[in-house]
Amino acid sequence: MKSLGTLYFFCGKMGAGKSTKSKQLAIDKHAVLLSEDEWLSSLYPNQISSFEDYLKYSAQLKPLVKKHVQNILSVGTDVVMDFPANTKKMRKWFLDLASEVNANHQLIFLNLNNEHCLRQIAQRRIEQPERAAFDTEAMFIHVTKFFEAPEASEGINMLEVSGKE
Repeated sequence: MKSLGTLYFFCGKMGAGKSTKSKQLAIDKHAVLLSEDEWLSSLYPNQISSFEDYLKYSAQLKPLVKKHVQNILSVGTDVVMDFPANTKKMRKWFLDLASEVNANHQLIFLNLNNEHCLRQIAQRRIEQPERAAFDTEAMFIHVTKFFEAPEASEGINMLEVSGKE
């Protein structure tokens, strides 16, 4: 029997480094990398100008992505998802995605403080000026209100990364 792939996904506040870490993990694991930002910008160009727009289009994307990822996992290929798992509801979606096809999963929790995240967001505005309108301290504060740190009771295999590792 062919072994299944492992689903890797990330939890961390805006600016914690989820995209950077996911790219590196995909290289290290020889895994398929799926980026929510890439899918959203390709499917809904210039249509996301607020957090509410993001939530709307992200929800529309999930059913398609779920089936796609389950197919990849089913053939034994690891998948790294650069999609935020920043609330219990989002993490449940990832957990169901993996468990429905009996695949393993790992959540990488980038546990960084607000100051560290804001410094990284400021740096990202310089390096990626096209993101400057969205990558603001006000947006960070707004989005962080919804952030829920993962808990053991969620039944998720978790690796916590803190500090500047």
